[in-house]
Amino acid sequence: MKASPTGGSPSAGAILEILKPVTWFAPMWAFACGAVAASDPGAPFPYAMMLAGVLLAGPLVCGASQAMNDWCDRHVDAINQPERPIPSGRLPGRTGFYVAVGATLVSLGYAALLGPLVLAAAALALLSGWAYSAPPLRLKTSGWWGAGLTGLSYEGLAWITGSLVIGGGAAMGRPMLVLFAVLYSIGAHGIMTLNDFKAVEGDREMGIASLPVTMGVDRAVRLACAVMLVPQLIVAALLFAEAMPVRGGAILLLALGQLALMRRLVRDPVRFAPWYNGTGVVLYVAGMMVAAFAVRASL
Repeated sequence: MKASPTGGSPSAGAILEILKPVTWFAPMWAFACGAVAASDPGAPFPYAMMLAGVLLAGPLVCGASQAMNDWCDRHVDAINQPERPIPSGRLPGRTGFYVAVGATLVSLGYAALLGPLVLAAAALALLSGWAYSAPPLRLKTSGWWGAGLTGLSYEGLAWITGSLVIGGGAAMGRPMLVLFAVLYSIGAHGIMTLNDFKAVEGDREMGIASLPVTMGVDRAVRLACAVMLVPQLIVAALLFAEAMPVRGGAILLLALGQLALMRRLVRDPVRFAPWYNGTGVVLYVAGMMVAAFAVRASL
């Protein structure tokens, strides 16, 4: 590991890199789904409130969690990704830690402006992020707990937060709203597992019990595929049962499209996991929005 210099000023680019903008999409999209699900189909859509909440879910809460993850992963990154800002020395000393703490405090302050329920949801998401990355819990060392907690934060909590921003506490009583948030959170466990295939060597060396490490690559990728598919099939079945065949059929077709893409993924998950993230996961999140509009139409 390259030693971090004790002096020098970090660049804005290096700070932005540990906030990982590429990861912001998932919670921002889930927040938007929750907002749609809680909106009134007979009233103008509150775009301004949704955009305010999307800023909270992505750049603020997710960014803070990613910064903390980079700080706590600096030793693993020295093996897997030594070019990252902290192990490379581009963020000197404890700068990465200070960025994570500062982003956390800003997130909490911003969430408070959106109301007490939103603040509570944001605080829970941030707490989950710290529990995932930081000792003593450092739940990311478990392939089961780490991926599950991340899926819950990125999909379920973001969805619920979006619903709270738009519909308040009353939105939690909408048919299927919370249930769909939970189901897509479970499915996201599989998506999070895909991210572990790129770091099997470093995870094994550092004692991180990711599913590819503990189960082997072949079994882990098949489990991830099943975990992604089953909740979507349940959502589709529920929509058929609620006399929404078009929306249920759309989600079923999207799931079948993912199944076709998974045939390539399972052949070489280390190689094709990034490819699947750009193809199959797109179909997964498209189904989330279909489900959100179904909840909106159920009133």
